[in-house]
Amino acid sequence: MRLVVLLCFTMLLPCNSAFPLFHKHLMAKLKDLKFIENYLNRFFPVSDKTIKETIEERIKKMQAYFHLTVTGTIDTETVEVMEQPRCGIPDVLEYSTFPERPKWDKNTLTYRIKNYTRDMSQQKVDAAIAKAFKVWSDETPLKFTKTSSEADIEIWFASGAHGDSYPFDGRGGTLAHAFAPGSDIGGDAHFDEDEVWSEGRREVNLFLVAAHEFGHSLGLGHSNVRGALMYPTYSYTDPNTFQLPEDDRRGIQSLYGKRN
Repeated sequence: MRLVVLLCFTMLLPCNSAFPLFHKHLMAKLKDLKFIENYLNRFFPVSDKTIKETIEERIKKMQAYFHLTVTGTIDTETVEVMEQPRCGIPDVLEYSTFPERPKWDKNTLTYRIKNYTRDMSQQKVDAAIAKAFKVWSDETPLKFTKTSSEADIEIWFASGAHGDSYPFDGRGGTLAHAFAPGSDIGGDAHFDEDEVWSEGRREVNLFLVAAHEFGHSLGLGHSNVRGALMYPTYSYTDPNTFQLPEDDRRGIQSLYGKRN
């Protein structure tokens, strides 16, 4: 099976010696079965361990999710999606919420920023985080209060392995991850300090990533609707004109209801 897949990858490679350097990098990835397998295992895990899925079947599932041409083979379009900066939460979920629909049993939640990125001033980080929470409180009865003591949602920046069994992978790749509502680390949000965080278009916008992660902290899974805040991959939107897309609004209000 591995040999067949590798041959399929090779057949898709262009032969033009003037092909851009970026696509030379993709060509290397096309040959890297381990990269493909790791991506599928992390973001499209097999839900039923008794069912054997081929790599081709899992690639088709990933391509369908991202609205790509479903072929079951790896092409440059598929690899480009795999290499986009993204959230670290898997994509295959039963609904737009986590399985069993976990949610907070109260409408007033506390959050604490345990440490700060070196890329932005504390004041700018505080403002981005508060603005990200406001995205969700504007549409629901939820209220968020910043505290310096133990909180419902703990926020911190870390590199590599940081104690939760989901190590970060350096710059690019996984930007952040968050946990569904619950005890212990439930609701907590972690941001990869190896990224370069910003308040604008350059590098990675902290507000946009935080707003996405806090959706997970409140109980939302990923959406496969392009343009939704809970879409798995990162894309820039001007924070000054940002409005929560309808898909995300329906999802969060299905858990907590509409704002009074």
